[in-house]
Amino acid sequence: MSVTVSSPAVRSFHVSRSPHKTIYRPRVIMSAVRSSDSLGVAPILTKLQKDCATPLPVLRHVADAMADDMRAGLAVDGGSDLKMILSYVDTLPTGNEKGLFYALDLGGTNFRVLRVQLGGKEERVVATEFEQVSIPPELMFATSEELFDFIASALGKFAQKEGGNFELQQGRTREIGFTFSFPVKQTSIRTGILIKWTKGFAVSGTAGKDVVACLNEAMERRGMDMQVSALVNDTVGTLAGARYWDDDAMVAVILGTGTNACYVERVDAIPKLTKRMSKSPITIVNTEWGAFSNGLPLTEFDREMDAESINPGEQIFEKTISGMYLGEIVRRVLVKMSKVGGLFGGSYVPEKLVTPFVLRTPDICAMQQDTSRDLEAVESVLYDVAGVKSDLSARKTVVDICDTIAKRGGRLAGAGIVGILQKMEEDSKGLIFGKRAVVAMDGGLYEHYPQYRGYLQEAVTELLGSEISKNVVIEHSKDGSGIGAALLAAANSKYEHDY
Repeated sequence: MSVTVSSPAVRSFHVSRSPHKTIYRPRVIMSAVRSSDSLGVAPILTKLQKDCATPLPVLRHVADAMADDMRAGLAVDGGSDLKMILSYVDTLPTGNEKGLFYALDLGGTNFRVLRVQLGGKEERVVATEFEQVSIPPELMFATSEELFDFIASALGKFAQKEGGNFELQQGRTREIGFTFSFPVKQTSIRTGILIKWTKGFAVSGTAGKDVVACLNEAMERRGMDMQVSALVNDTVGTLAGARYWDDDAMVAVILGTGTNACYVERVDAIPKLTKRMSKSPITIVNTEWGAFSNGLPLTEFDREMDAESINPGEQIFEKTISGMYLGEIVRRVLVKMSKVGGLFGGSYVPEKLVTPFVLRTPDICAMQQDTSRDLEAVESVLYDVAGVKSDLSARKTVVDICDTIAKRGGRLAGAGIVGILQKMEEDSKGLIFGKRAVVAMDGGLYEHYPQYRGYLQEAVTELLGSEISKNVVIEHSKDGSGIGAALLAAANSKYEHDY
């Protein structure tokens, strides 16, 4: 599919990465369980709501701890749960960029190729086009050369369709912004060593190699006149895309299947940066905030889910606030309420309901949107997805559970955002909260779950107060990472430019 857009508001939805896929060890649970100690549903719900509660003191502790962990991670590698990875992006888009630039977004079993024609301050984005390509399953287990040859081939075919409003300046090589959402150790804006493949990929011969070199070599083998000029992750791309339209963009947050955040940091506030890579006073720092764990309100269901995961004790913030896990937490509550409280009649636990991850976050979102008198959508989701027959009382309880988990997730995400802003404010001695600051948001969870979004904003307002929070603009930057990578290719072009 190819889509051409000539409006400057070029942002199409992109499901964000899931960097920490969790695999569960098989566990046999009888589909019908007898309980001699029936506690009833109400006490379980009351305890859940108490354990998930995020009053202002809890939010303040989370925000303060986030800021403290950021400082510790900037002081020395391994100084805190937060990796605080240097992105080497210290030249941000200004809006003056001109020319034709490409982006490649590789973050899972599909990748996207995109081109954008930039016309400077007056014309901004003249046109953009993209295609999505599926990676054949066998290439997920192939050699590095085979995978990158396939990607280069798709990129080459896409480049051959160039025309219309797209024009490369004479004598120039096509430059690419490469969004690579797998673990890499970045050593410059154009180099990154692959640490390991994730998300089901087991490609041989790439670990320990520079992924930019792998792609450049594949393009050279095909005689393509293209070269990578910027390697970024999707969060950094989102911030760059937002900054292009708005100079006040300071933070970017992905809230989708997984979660992450990055922000603009002063170079002199990074003690572990011993060697200056450029004269720029700022750079973008990738927090990898999913690993944060300090002072979070956790339940027995969170602890059980974490203990059974492939990465117990890790990514606790992500497991509490991101789209991959919210539905699973709700499912675990429903299993206990069925076994112990007789939620769906007796002590019967439907067989489908005991399957990990059978209930997804889009399902709990759909149930929370149900305004019908008999909660018909809730009834339908429970039956179709989990094999559950329910009465109205049970359906109301299910909606309460969904709201409890979404509320905790949204409010904790809001506290995390305030923690980042707070750290920036304290280090800049009051230069953040006194003026407008934009937080660019992307990801399906934020985009499609209105209650979650509302709880996030509510927490930010509570923590900052009504006056200061008016200056903090939380803005949806739909698919900012795609165009952001192309913009970073422009901002970091190897050719001389006056922007």
